Amino acid sequence: MHSSGFSLDPAVADPAVTALAAHGVPELAGDVAAGDKNPSLLALGHRVRTLRARRGMTRRAVAVAADVSERHLANLEYGIGNASFLVLQQVSRALQCSLAELVGDVTTQSAEWLLIRELLEHRDEATLRRARVAISELLGTGGGQGAATGHRARHQQVALIGLRGAGKSTLGQMLADDLGYPFVELSREIEKFAGCSVSEIQGLYGQNAYRRYERRALEEAIQIYPEAVIATPGGLVSDAATFNLLLSHCTTVWLQAVPEDHMQRVTAQGDLRPMAASREAMDDLRQILAGRTAFYSKADLVIDTSAAPLEATFQSLRRRVRDALQLAA
Repeated sequence: MHSSGFSLDPAVADPAVTALAAHGVPELAGDVAAGDKNPSLLALGHRVRTLRARRGMTRRAVAVAADVSERHLANLEYGIGNASFLVLQQVSRALQCSLAELVGDVTTQSAEWLLIRELLEHRDEATLRRARVAISELLGTGGGQGAATGHRARHQQVALIGLRGAGKSTLGQMLADDLGYPFVELSREIEKFAGCSVSEIQGLYGQNAYRRYERRALEEAIQIYPEAVIATPGGLVSDAATFNLLLSHCTTVWLQAVPEDHMQRVTAQGDLRPMAASREAMDDLRQILAGRTAFYSKADLVIDTSAAPLEATFQSLRRRVRDALQLAA
């Protein structure tokens, strides 16, 4: 039995178009309504046709393998309607491709991308890390995390990453004073660029604009300060391009803490936004931390700021950073 889950978009469901498609001439139907169709749906349909041609499969063969009607598949190929997620899954399996490739993931848009993806697929984290560093070095972006290739990174710019309340400002200033480096709080630099507060940037211009200011502030800090301690916003790791830039130019330190300490420190600083935003603030914080841990863990060093009092934590940070930078203790 063929699955459903495909609905015609009212904006393009002209009776004449529907009739043409129903009588087995979807190509003509596509010509009739091309001007009315959603560009995203047209692009999706083009990818389906291209993948089907690449596999050398007829429309009927794909429809049978996907357990959808040939008419539904024709509608999908010519952008006449909006397929459900389950139908797209079935079609991707029939075409022997990933759902990402079907919907247009940039890493599937050329033969080289696909070959690189195949080489890296199912590799363990250590292998992927070495591959990333090697690619970064090949492209001349600094490599970063030299330990992964057997050569200890000695970037004199130290970047502290982690959630709000990890201790980046406090420990960052202490570390900068100890090393004799400038201390750069990237959030303050972002505000200088924008001429308003971080919350105003996000409220007025949106998250994408904020990420652009964040990238620009990091680029300038790296260019201006050959030696520095940089405290980064907690969400910087969410933008892959910006995080790659950080990893490539800085010795990175993840200041790690338990969720309860994150919350306590933020509220102790007078920031009540986490509590005001949600009654389930701690659950939200845990989810954010869980979602970012895989990125934070890419740092060169990890310091647990919940494990010991401030002075002991600083001494551990100081010792490990000086060792990484190959500076005298």
